[in-house]
Amino acid sequence: MVRESMEFDVVIVGAGPAGLAAACGLMQRAQQASLELSVCVVEKGAEVGAHLLSGALLDTQALNELFPDWRTRNAPLTTPVAEEHFYLLSSAQGGIELPAWLTPPSLHNQGCYIVSLGRLCRWLAQQAEQLGVAVFPGFAAAEALFNDQGAVCGVLTGDMGVAADGSPKPGHVPGMELRAKYTLLAEGSRGHIGKSLIDRFALDRGRDPQHYAIGFKELWRLAPERHRPGLVVHGGGWPLGRNGGGFFLYHGDDGLASVGLVVDLNYENPHLDPFRECQRLKHHPVLARHLWDGERLAWGARALTKGGLNSLPQMSLPGALLLGCDAGTLNGARIKGIHTAMKSGLLAAEALVPALAAGRRGDRLTEFDACMNDSWLQHELRQARHFVPALHKLGPWAGGALNWLSQRLLGGRLPFALHDRIPDHATLKPAATSPAMAYPHPDGVLAFDRMSSVHLANTGHDEDQPCHLHLTDGLLPVRDNLPRFNEPAQRYCPAGVYEVVEQAGQPVFRINAANCVHCKTCDIKDPAQNITWVPPEGGSGPNYSGM
Repeated sequence: MVRESMEFDVVIVGAGPAGLAAACGLMQRAQQASLELSVCVVEKGAEVGAHLLSGALLDTQALNELFPDWRTRNAPLTTPVAEEHFYLLSSAQGGIELPAWLTPPSLHNQGCYIVSLGRLCRWLAQQAEQLGVAVFPGFAAAEALFNDQGAVCGVLTGDMGVAADGSPKPGHVPGMELRAKYTLLAEGSRGHIGKSLIDRFALDRGRDPQHYAIGFKELWRLAPERHRPGLVVHGGGWPLGRNGGGFFLYHGDDGLASVGLVVDLNYENPHLDPFRECQRLKHHPVLARHLWDGERLAWGARALTKGGLNSLPQMSLPGALLLGCDAGTLNGARIKGIHTAMKSGLLAAEALVPALAAGRRGDRLTEFDACMNDSWLQHELRQARHFVPALHKLGPWAGGALNWLSQRLLGGRLPFALHDRIPDHATLKPAATSPAMAYPHPDGVLAFDRMSSVHLANTGHDEDQPCHLHLTDGLLPVRDNLPRFNEPAQRYCPAGVYEVVEQAGQPVFRINAANCVHCKTCDIKDPAQNITWVPPEGGSGPNYSGM
């Protein structure tokens, strides 16, 4: 097939904080160097921000570097953190609040802002376009392109207008080749191109396996008497027990609050249902007293990359860089990844502009590695490198105590190394030896069912398109996963995409791809690594415009 192509100096995949910070930084530095650059950003969401989901608390360090005048540019940062509380829950009713001196220093958030990541990135996209960047929402980057030397030289966007059987529909438009001297992958957690490049170039050789969590977020309009702008509530313990993770509640502006749960994907019990854990959590008095008489407006779910420095792959490769959560720059100790993602984009700009000015293309940008090693991002990740392994290996209580000691007294340094070398998909125990999980029926007041939640994600797919959830072995879910693990995809997927139904007296594995919110959990947690997520037609998926 003959495809149209466009040439750019730099192609950036993903209009999130890493990709947009890189785009803005590139154009700023190019202007300073009197260098003309052509830069484009492709985004699979229908609009910038459609697929972005985060709590979110923003440390402004990277934003201050990118736009020191962000206040006069009307950046959407209006609610500074004013009050903080941290709880350890012991049961559905009990728990304790930790005093400030017992809370790990990394969980203090004074100076941060409660933000909507979607709103922030729409603002960043406006700044990028004013600087001359071409931003193309609604175009999914399907795969990387390679030159004759094997270096990345751009991306191929997905075809539009393809029927479920693979045949072209009326109005079919073939994907376009976007060719570039350098390509920046900023797809977010478990980016499908980033995943393939990590494997192709063995970028994770010598690193711990990457680790992930699934995060849920709901946006609520609170009763006026319950709303306290700037209030931040964090906590852990019940309902997850030894399973890693924690909850959050952030009171933003305009009477809105974000509430959610993060569940580490290294959990062992195949009966565990992360979505239902989040729903029952909201009945705990610590959260319920904020939510009573409120209205749930939106819901979403997204994987996050949390392995930290021990799991961080090589971020430079021939012709390309991995940025932000595509690599894993989130600081697990602070539960923050926006500022670190943005900084990785700024470091990319710092390394790229001199290389482009020198006429280079398609080589490995070792300058980026040097910039990274000398940056506050590397220092921050190094200080936090033991945080996630400690919780994984020792649990929330002993691991939390070790992290408090490490951070409060030792500045993140320990006299020994901690590693978690078991990938998340390999941790499940057999269903027959795992305790069953009993979840209360949703009351429709604080807790809700799965399908009404998916409705609030505004997810949409043309059902007559190829399924974007690929099974390597279509028989494996019923043959292997069902008898051993009671097919955990029925529970770890938050959107009801996967079902085991009976047909002619036999179990059948069904994929409801139209429900997918693109969280990537199936790609991560399937115990046989039998499911591969690839992007559907551009513009498909959730629309988290208000999140």
